[in-house]
Amino acid sequence: MGKEIAEIGSVKIADDVVARIAALAALEVDGVSAMAGNYTSDTLEKVSRKNLTKGAKVVIGASQVQVDLALMMAYGYNIPATCQQAQTKVKASIENMTGLEVTDVNIRIAGITMPKA
Repeated sequence: MGKEIAEIGSVKIADDVVARIAALAALEVDGVSAMAGNYTSDTLEKVSRKNLTKGAKVVIGASQVQVDLALMMAYGYNIPATCQQAQTKVKASIENMTGLEVTDVNIRIAGITMPKA
């Protein structure tokens, strides 16, 4: 579940912490408008900062992390380019803050948000 430091003791990082780091990093990218919620129904739900991890799922191994994000994109942005920026930002943020190696950042675009007129 986390990275261990043998000299002093152990440090364990909760999955929710890594998921929150991933979500916040993704939201910093221009064109990402929100995290998407649970899709058990046909409706998409924007997730507030309080429930930020709803659109983020992480699998933490001994020293590696796999991240799956469900994002809402803003209308008018290039989806592949924006996703690549988000992947790079998420990978760098998690690796810098936790010291864990990010093996995958998988992004699913759950919807497009339209600008308010």
